[in-house]
Amino acid sequence: MYNHGDCDQTMYIDSHAHIEMDRFDADREQVIRRALDAGVEIIVNVGNGDLARDSHAAAFRLAEEYPFIYTTVGVHPHEARLFDENLSARLADLSAHRKVIAWGEIGLDYHYDNSPRDAQRLAFRKQLQMARERRLPAVIHTREAEEDTLALLTEEWKGAGLPGIIHCFTGTRWFAEEAMKLGFSISFSGVVTFKNAEDLRDTAEALPLENLLIETDSPFMSPVPFRGRRNEPAYVVETARCIAGLRNVTVEEMGRITSANFKRLFQLDSDESVEK
Repeated sequence: MYNHGDCDQTMYIDSHAHIEMDRFDADREQVIRRALDAGVEIIVNVGNGDLARDSHAAAFRLAEEYPFIYTTVGVHPHEARLFDENLSARLADLSAHRKVIAWGEIGLDYHYDNSPRDAQRLAFRKQLQMARERRLPAVIHTREAEEDTLALLTEEWKGAGLPGIIHCFTGTRWFAEEAMKLGFSISFSGVVTFKNAEDLRDTAEALPLENLLIETDSPFMSPVPFRGRRNEPAYVVETARCIAGLRNVTVEEMGRITSANFKRLFQLDSDESVEK
């Protein structure tokens, strides 16, 4: 049984992590324990579409073992070249699992271009359509592709009546504001704590509080003061602390706000999120 030691403590939600990855194989149990001890009440462990390691299967095992871990389905833009009818059918089947709360992460990555851009756009469009059909929120990855990302979201998501998340947001304030018009929340990772992220902090300070989420994107993007180390869900508190300072609220209040935002987005009751 995994209970939070103090039910009155401030709770935080890591809206995006990858703790199924092999970098956690040696101490995954301790990582999860540290997250709970830090006040993390929910972890969304994203099946990132790493087909070589079958990351979805690993993510599903964690979601089934721990009541406070949820998961997603989707093919990352890096793997978009592998998206075909067979994979589409498999994702459709997986999406019916009771612990799947979103479709993602999906989107466009023009920085690495690990898949051809045409293949990325095709996989992105198809998966947005599938998410709509199954009434699942979408978790969006976008890097150096804001205009194309927004164009596809406008074509395929506008009018869906579904929310979504722009995950690990590092883009422009313009893109954040346009995405919010389409129903998306903006999730900030440890990048917002980086010394050279002044523009990102300006955006985090300016956006409506009701649209903010926090995440780690573990094992990547470790926040200050953990730069250079493997990231883990417990460190989401540091992202909350940074944004709280920008917004002149306490870290506890930022935890409350972002947790409430998350539960509203996914229509989760507080009683569902923590096993007392």
